[in-house]
Order: sequence, then C-alpha cells, then structure tokens
Amino acid sequence: MHSVRKIPQPGQPAMPIRFALGECALGALLVAHSEHGLCAILLGDEPEALRAELRQRFPQGELVDGDVDAERLLAQVAAFVEAPQLGLDLPLDLRGTAFQQRVWQALRAIPPGSTLSYAELAERIGAPRAVRAVAGACAANALAVAIPCHRVLRSDGGLSGYRWGVARKRALLEREGRVQRFPS
Repeated sequence: MHSVRKIPQPGQPAMPIRFALGECALGALLVAHSEHGLCAILLGDEPEALRAELRQRFPQGELVDGDVDAERLLAQVAAFVEAPQLGLDLPLDLRGTAFQQRVWQALRAIPPGSTLSYAELAERIGAPRAVRAVAGACAANALAVAIPCHRVLRSDGGLSGYRWGVARKRALLEREGRVQRFPS
C-alpha cells in the first residue's frame, strides 16, 4: 500500500525530487522520483513544459536534474512505453486523496490490452455514483503509464479525456495489442 505524502511545512527541509528528461515514442518524457519512489511520469511535446509542470507539482521540492537513478528510471519507463508486455514494477510515491488512491490502485489492476469504462471503474471501487469523481482522479494522475488511466474509455467505448492527449492514449492502447473489455 502506498501512502499519501505531505508537503513540507515552512522551516522543514525541502524533499529532493530527482528527475531526468528524455524522449520516447510518445514525445518528451520526464521521470521523477523521491526517496519513496516514482512521483511523476509526464508526457508532452516540449521538455521545458514538462519541467515547468514538475516545478508546479512540487513547489516545495528541491528539484535535482540529471540524477543517475532518474536516468535509469527514464530508460525503464521509455522501454515500457515501447513494449508494455515488459511490465513496470517500480515503487511509487502516490500523492493524492484517499479516493484518488483507491481509483489509482484499481487502475493498476487493469491488465495491458484491456479497458474499463469510467462507470465500470466507479463500480469496481464501490462508488457507482462517483463516475465524475473517478474521471477527476484519472485526470489528476501524474504517473503516466505506471497508473494506466489510458485504459479507461467512455461508456460507448470511445477515447476521451486523457491528460496527455487522445492521440497518446490511442498510441498506448495500440502498443498494448488488441484492446478488449476488462472482464468483470
């Protein structure tokens, strides 16, 4: 079980957030980790925009660029994007509400090549009326591919609502092979 991390209060030392920037098949990739595990996997078009998003996400953190461990993690994540069947079993530093963490844990249980609708995901976590909140938790996910919110579709099976763009969502699902509904 992953725990919620608190932002340091004034007077406390800033937590180091070590990161590396690179490229993958989906564009620019930023991977960041704290002493507790991966805390951000960001995708985008411009590396500087990803760096700015990391600064915004961790305003109290001490950002350390080019860390050797972060470079290794970057290579692992880029390889996983290329070949999802490799798996990505790395420690995660999940930062979110208890509800978001329930959603993120349920997302991690969806195997590659399978999908759920937002409504089905809400049912799985025992909150069938919380479809919008589930969608909000997916949108708040800062760990692309490690928390596979790209595997959640609209009820009609259509692609929508991916934080890093619908084209990247489609590309990730295509890389995972034939998409099928996740069995109940």
